[in-house]
Amino acid sequence: MKRSFVLIACLASGLVLTAHAQTAATKAPTGSAEPAKVGVIAFQVAVAQTNEGQRDFADLQKKFDPRRQALKTESDEIDSLTKQLQTQAASLSDAEQQSRARTIDEKKKKLDRDSQDAQTDFQQAIQDMYNGLASKVYDVMESYVKQKGYTLVLDISQQQSPVLFASDGTNITKEVIDAYNTKSGIPAPPAQSGVPEAPTPHTTQPATSH
Repeated sequence: MKRSFVLIACLASGLVLTAHAQTAATKAPTGSAEPAKVGVIAFQVAVAQTNEGQRDFADLQKKFDPRRQALKTESDEIDSLTKQLQTQAASLSDAEQQSRARTIDEKKKKLDRDSQDAQTDFQQAIQDMYNGLASKVYDVMESYVKQKGYTLVLDISQQQSPVLFASDGTNITKEVIDAYNTKSGIPAPPAQSGVPEAPTPHTTQPATSH
């Protein structure tokens, strides 16, 4: 079976930023008769889609590109050796066939180890990047919800979110992203064809509006 060990492709399926998103909640003044103002935010999405998050993810891709290329070279070599063995099998002795098969098997095992190591390192780098950025985005979100008078903000980026429905008017994800971009002063990264966007978690609440 032909394998694809391109690092980003390996990570794209199921790759998510797994740090726990924080939930902002401010208490209404004691005795206040004002009704509660509730908002929702896809916090992990907000972090990943800030200009800074997209820029840092693109930088990580560049950093890991040499390893991705090395994995592709290993995979191509295995494919070439396998094809040679298949086409030349009739002219090879049993001993030679077994020797080549062992060589291919050893290279496959090495490739599997190298691929797993690269994937683990890349996921850890993304986790570290997210953790550093999340705290800064949280501070901006906290300032925003206090300024706008929200009494409760729920995170809808978690799979176990209790939110079953939220109207567009209660979703402050884009507003927080815009507020953070303004504060950071980091411009939007240039569009690059063929480069995936920063990974974002999938919100599983079907009734939530985005």
